[in-house]
Amino acid sequence: MKSSGPGIGLLRTRAWRPADHGRLAVSQANPARVYNFLVGGKDNYLADYEQAQRFLGVAPEVRDTALSNRRFLHRAVRHLAASGISQFLDIGAGLPANPNVHEIAQAVNPRARVVYADNDPIVASHGQARLSVSGTTMVRADVRSPDDLLGHEELRRLLDPAQPVAILLTLVLDYIEDLEDPVGIVRRLMDWAAPGSCLVLSHATGDFTIDTDREWEVISFGDPVSLVARDRAGIMEFFTGLDLLAPGLVQLPSWRPGIGAESDPSRVWAYGGVARKP
Repeated sequence: MKSSGPGIGLLRTRAWRPADHGRLAVSQANPARVYNFLVGGKDNYLADYEQAQRFLGVAPEVRDTALSNRRFLHRAVRHLAASGISQFLDIGAGLPANPNVHEIAQAVNPRARVVYADNDPIVASHGQARLSVSGTTMVRADVRSPDDLLGHEELRRLLDPAQPVAILLTLVLDYIEDLEDPVGIVRRLMDWAAPGSCLVLSHATGDFTIDTDREWEVISFGDPVSLVARDRAGIMEFFTGLDLLAPGLVQLPSWRPGIGAESDPSRVWAYGGVARKP
């Protein structure tokens, strides 16, 4: 299924197909910085603000979904750290945005270790400068090449595959076409992980939009990209062989909601779930 409302493409800002890795210009909008703006970060510029406003003018649900995704990530990391997992691999990490994954995990377990991974050079540059604190590292890698990611020397230095690890894939697989075998990518990552490891996954969907049967072409900063907004059954395939934790695969605001404001579910176009490897 490929269906989405216009503007959902902004939610996927981390595994994009960059046109120019070498140019870090601030006069041109960058996907990671636009997402950073949407979730309240400070690493964005006028061009990013203007691009975000254009998308919000068409689909204001973009911000609700981005914020709800960030809150889901925080709740899942906190829960897993409290349950004893001390290793985290955040794939498609995006630009730093407080609180970051390591800050959440280390507040629960000071010995928690976090590897951030992203293929965007801007993200990697910011991450290497600001996330290189005790127990953390940033690597530049693409989820489409899981063996290269898992073999990275920095990842191997910090994470022990013989011990449980939480693999975080939040709004990342939406831009992996079926021909690129996203289910196989997840399977490879979970095969590498030890028993007791967990998958934290969120994914955009067309299940909650009006035009669920319409296929949209999403333009991401000049590059035509097809957003694969899978339905619930399609997203469930990523959890094959894993044990879903309660409450299962649900809309993001419904995954173990905490105290405080949460987005109106009707404005959140994404599912989320956490599962454990037996």
